[in-house]
Amino acid sequence: MALTKDGLVEMIRDKVNVPLSEAKDLLETVLEEIKLKLENGEEVKISGFGKWSIKEKNSRPGRNPHTGDKIEISARRVVTFSPSDKLRDLVNERAAGKKLEE
Repeated sequence: MALTKDGLVEMIRDKVNVPLSEAKDLLETVLEEIKLKLENGEEVKISGFGKWSIKEKNSRPGRNPHTGDKIEISARRVVTFSPSDKLRDLVNERAAGKKLEE
């Protein structure tokens, strides 16, 4: 099951014991700040979780998979996420534990 914004709002509300509207405003504020930093080309780093950054992709040749026609894929900026070592280790430990149970 996916973690959604509504799910995060509920978790914040329950853990911090604030009204639903305050929890929603808090989450929206955090997400908006992350978006603004990324729009400006800045990195967003959350210790123990990971880092979002912007990478520049050059234009390159490609092809339409339906027709096979050659096309030019335009230059663009993409957001990348790199998990912290702590998060990566935690995910791998949990995955290894589940494999042992199977």
